Amino acid sequence: MQAGPAGRGAVALALSLVYLIWGSIYLAIRLVIEEVPPLGSMGARFFLAALLMAVFLAVRGGWRRFRVTRREAGGAAFLGVLLLACGNGLTSVGQLHGVPSGVTALLVAMVPVWICIYRAVSGDRPRALELAGVGVGLVGLAVLMLPTGSERSSLPLIGVAVIVLSSLSWSFGSWIKPRLWLPQDVYVGATYQLMAAGAVMILASAVTRERFAGEIGLRAWGAFGYLVVFGSVVGFTAYAWLLHHAPLALVATHTYVNPVVAVALGSAVLSEPVTPVLVVGGAVVLMSVVLVVSAQARARPGRAADRSAETSMIRD
Repeated sequence: MQAGPAGRGAVALALSLVYLIWGSIYLAIRLVIEEVPPLGSMGARFFLAALLMAVFLAVRGGWRRFRVTRREAGGAAFLGVLLLACGNGLTSVGQLHGVPSGVTALLVAMVPVWICIYRAVSGDRPRALELAGVGVGLVGLAVLMLPTGSERSSLPLIGVAVIVLSSLSWSFGSWIKPRLWLPQDVYVGATYQLMAAGAVMILASAVTRERFAGEIGLRAWGAFGYLVVFGSVVGFTAYAWLLHHAPLALVATHTYVNPVVAVALGSAVLSEPVTPVLVVGGAVVLMSVVLVVSAQARARPGRAADRSAETSMIRD
C-alpha cells in the first residue's frame, strides 16, 4: 500500500517518531529501573497508558466503542500477557541484571527470526532467504556472547537469557495472534492488552514483594512519563497510522533503525561501552533481521501488513 492522501511529509514524520521513540525506550526503561523495581514500574506504565488510550478513544468514539465479546476480551488479555507482561516485563528484569540498553535492543530485534522458527515448527515452509536469516541471527547472538578480554563474557548470562526469553514470548504472541479472537478495533484491542499486562505485572510485583526504595528522583519520573506517553501511546499511534498509509517494507525498517538508536543513546547518556564484539555481533543480528523481513515482504508484495507485523505495534 502506498502512502495515502496524508502525503510523504506525514509518513516521514510518523516514521521518524517510531525510529526515535522505539529506539529510546530501552534507555528510558534503564533510567526507571535504576530507582524503581521493574515489574511494578512497568506494570504501572502499562496501566496508565491503557487509561490514557481509553479516555482518548472514548472522547473520539464514546465508551460503547469498548463493547466486545468475552472471547474477544479474553483473547486480547491473553495476548497482552504474552506480549507485554512476559515480553516487556522480562525485558526490564533482564536489564536490571546488568544487560546494557543497546544490547537489549539488539536481542529484542531478533523477533522476526524467532517468528520464522515458530512458523517452521508449525508446518509452514520458510523461504530459503528466511532460513538464511535465522542462521545468521543465531551466529550474531553467539558473537554477542563472546568474551571481551576477561575470563567470562562481558554480558551477564542470566540477564541475556531473560531478555531472550522475553523476545521468544513476544514472538510467540505475534505468531499465535491470527489464531485468537480479538476486537476488530485495533486500538480497543491494544487498550485491553495494556490493561491486562498492567494488572498481571502489578500482581507479580506484589507476589515477589518488590520494594520501592524511598524517594524517586526527577530523572526516573521523567523517564517513566516518557514511557507512558510516548513509548506506549504516541509510538503505538504513529505505527498504527503507518500500517495504513505506508508500504510494509518501509514501515519494517524500524526493526533495523531502533537498535542503532538504542546503542547510540546508551553510549551517549549512560556511557555504555561500544566494543568491537558489540559492533560485529550487532551488525550480524541486524543483517539476519534484514534477510528475514525482506523475504517476508517479497512473499506478500500486495499487502500492507500481515498479522505478525501488526502485532509489533506495541512492542515497547
